[in-house]
Amino acid sequence: MSRPGNLPRSLRRIYALEDFEPAARRLLPPPIFGYVAGAAETNASHDDNRASFSEIGFLPRVGVDVSQRSLTRQLMGLDFNLPFGIAPMGASALTAYRGDLVMARAAHKAGIPMIVSAASLIPLEEIVKEAPDVWYQAYLPQHLSDISALLDRVAAAGIETLVVTLDSAVVPSRENNLRSGFRTPLRPNLTLFWQGVTHPRWALGTFVRTFLMHGPPHFENATATRGAPLLSRQAVRDFSGREFLNWDLLAKVRRLWQGRLVLKGILHPEDVSRAKTLGADGVILSNHGGRQLDGAVSPMRVLSAALKRAEGLPVMLDGGFLRGTDILKALALGASFVFVGRPINYAASIAGEAGVLHAIDLLRVQLRADLGMLGLLDLATLDPSVLTMARFRPAA
Repeated sequence: MSRPGNLPRSLRRIYALEDFEPAARRLLPPPIFGYVAGAAETNASHDDNRASFSEIGFLPRVGVDVSQRSLTRQLMGLDFNLPFGIAPMGASALTAYRGDLVMARAAHKAGIPMIVSAASLIPLEEIVKEAPDVWYQAYLPQHLSDISALLDRVAAAGIETLVVTLDSAVVPSRENNLRSGFRTPLRPNLTLFWQGVTHPRWALGTFVRTFLMHGPPHFENATATRGAPLLSRQAVRDFSGREFLNWDLLAKVRRLWQGRLVLKGILHPEDVSRAKTLGADGVILSNHGGRQLDGAVSPMRVLSAALKRAEGLPVMLDGGFLRGTDILKALALGASFVFVGRPINYAASIAGEAGVLHAIDLLRVQLRADLGMLGLLDLATLDPSVLTMARFRPAA
């Protein structure tokens, strides 16, 4: 881990991923922070993501030589230095200057995957030039010709792993965004001007700097062509609302896409079976960070049931991961990999690439220490025998 004296001043009191959130709250205008932090309706799913970890305890072994520990992980034929990656997050260049790009750079340097969101603001071709191993997350268009054109663009950029998000077919309640005052595209008005005046570090370091250096940002990667501008009085953003999405369409996508295909947003074990039959290369159990169906269970609660249906298909998950111990609990239950979202976004907003690298390093240090305290040498030896599940409430 970097020594405090070598870190930017903004990171010197960041000792764990939880510390990024209050720092980001101070930096970002309330509507922007609220967009990242918020979840659907009552926050039930968001809160259950964290609660699930607290219900699982460890049973460590002692008297084991753990001096040669390893945190490497293999997934879908790929080798990674750590067992976690960066989840897709829309409009990250609104919270941090060149946010999607700095997250991708940091992930590449750390030897972990980063998933570029369809709702990102930097062209995926530009991101791939600096981080050629990124994955791409799609919200599928309705018509097969548009899907084919999008996949051609993604393949031409050199991306080999396509992640299709399935849990945003219907637009959820936006009440928390309304309360915080967030909407996209952003509408030029006195409120937006006031947010800039009262949050000058964000306004000058991210918003104004982006416009001066790169012009008005657009949603660059949702389709085969450039999307709507971020700042507009007329444009409409639509990355939810895919009510036409079905398994027949996914089968056509599988035939069109020659690379690795991952299906994200699955919770029901039967849908894991369907993904396996479809020919997916992996699934990501997810409730969208609690941002879609309020009350959808934590992915941790369905992990064991999903694995029974997976039949060797890699099962990954996201949702509420903040600690090395959280990651080890998921891996011990059989997860192949996990993804971290909001804390990485906050880290980028506070200190750009350095912030993201610091967040990754904090988790690396925790994982190495926690693995040693469990009495284990590598992640492959993790299994349910190191856990106590008496208080855990599985969903199925």
